[in-house]
Amino acid sequence: MKLLYALQGTGNGHIARAQEIVPILKKYALVDVLISGHQSQLKPKIDIDYRFKGISLLYDNHGGLSYNQTLFKNNYCKAVKLIKNFNLDNYDLIINDFEPITAWAAKLKHHQIIALSHQAALSFQGVPKPSHKSWLGEQILKYYAPCKEKIGFHFEAFHPNVKTPVIRKEIRSLDAKDEGFYLVYLPSYSDEAIYETLSKIDVNWKVFSKKSKDAYRKNNVEFYPIDQKKFINAFTNCRGVLCNAGFETPAEALYLHKKLFVIPIHNQYEQAYNASSLNKLGIESSDKLSLQLLQAWVEEDKHFTVNYPDNIENIIIENILKKVQK
Repeated sequence: MKLLYALQGTGNGHIARAQEIVPILKKYALVDVLISGHQSQLKPKIDIDYRFKGISLLYDNHGGLSYNQTLFKNNYCKAVKLIKNFNLDNYDLIINDFEPITAWAAKLKHHQIIALSHQAALSFQGVPKPSHKSWLGEQILKYYAPCKEKIGFHFEAFHPNVKTPVIRKEIRSLDAKDEGFYLVYLPSYSDEAIYETLSKIDVNWKVFSKKSKDAYRKNNVEFYPIDQKKFINAFTNCRGVLCNAGFETPAEALYLHKKLFVIPIHNQYEQAYNASSLNKLGIESSDKLSLQLLQAWVEEDKHFTVNYPDNIENIIIENILKKVQK
């Protein structure tokens, strides 16, 4: 059996999940890995067989998805050419983590494909939806990487085809502590915007910024360039996590029983979905860096217990590999 595992390179969560899933797949099949997108700070720890620039979502400095940059700084003609020319004949199945090149190639060539992603979960009944619907957001979720057969991951198992998050072994092995500081990962915000708000709240903040080349401190706010070892160390020892409403970082924070506050990226509809699901669990969120809400969050002592079993190998065997073998 030969499989192609295709993942989206925008953001870090897809890569983190692939690092857990691909080694499992390789126990049962020959596996090639394809990645497209160019906005991740996490370097893959797996071999990549195909790497394309693809189509990435791009952001402004104020926490919002920039439609102008996304529209004009992606090479759509090249993407269409890749879709038409990419050869899928050598693969029995495409496993797709919200990756558009192989999703569209499989759709046009009627090749067997299954979505195995967080985004796939958002299409199932029972998943909490944002209070404000976005027609464009729904279309992006539906058509960016189209697949009919889907297995999704979410903060809760809202549907039989929705599974709890894939938590990295690196995170599962941590001995979490509380050293009183707060970890911040808001890559869609500028350092200046973050400092303007957080400097007014009298606790220590450790901000990991893709815009900082060197570490520096301003009063009670420390800024660090992206460094996985330092980030994991801070993640292990922080009291709480302030981040965008992505999927993997909030899920890992919940797994480690950290306080959590999320700010959905403006115009990114998937994150509005995530915030709605987290709100259902009792997690605080805001559509901006709100001094008042963050001050209240720091002052309260609210932790949550989740059950995220290490069952991804069984999910892969029962929901993917057995179907290919039939």
